[in-house]
Amino acid sequence: MNKTYQDQLHAQGRIWMLGALALFISVPIIISTITGVWPTFANFLPGFFATAVIFWPVTTIEVFTFTPMLGTGSSYLAFVTGNLTNLKVPAALNAQDALNVTKGTEEGDVISTLAVASSSIITTLIIIIGAILIIPLSPLFESEALKPAFDNVIPALFGALGIVYIMKRWQVALLPLFVMIIFFLFVPGSGRLVGIMVPVGVGISLLVARALYKKGMIK
Repeated sequence: MNKTYQDQLHAQGRIWMLGALALFISVPIIISTITGVWPTFANFLPGFFATAVIFWPVTTIEVFTFTPMLGTGSSYLAFVTGNLTNLKVPAALNAQDALNVTKGTEEGDVISTLAVASSSIITTLIIIIGAILIIPLSPLFESEALKPAFDNVIPALFGALGIVYIMKRWQVALLPLFVMIIFFLFVPGSGRLVGIMVPVGVGISLLVARALYKKGMIK
């Protein structure tokens, strides 16, 4: 991939990441400045560390797991806007597959960036509409009839996306799929470990793919 293009993406990505971080931090600072109410370290530190212990490892894992899938440009955009697992990564992968571009190439990077940007814009518009209509539509959203649908949005999304990749290389997918099913069915509290188990599944897939490739069972 063109080094100049990569350098430009990294330079602009760092600027926007730092800008987003400054905006995130500025909100509580401005509120505390205006109201004169500041959090004490005795109350702040326990909550901060309790959250960091969970999110820092998961975020670190997501960087190493999702960046090769997304590419350089869309990775910066995706990590700033969030919702990688349930929105940005599926959007990028589907766009690359729909246009038959190779992941890791300049073309794949551009397509992934466009997909992530489009999903971010659409998400923002939907949030604005939802904020406006939240009160009149609350009875509908809170109805018992729709509750199962909202509870299964992510499984439905990744089930539809996953079956495409499973059928492409079902020999590679069988073992990691079996391991993950057994783990989440029989390990108590495993639902909170989804972010950590993603790279575990990736690692198992890589080992299986390497073994099958050596045996000539896949190309």
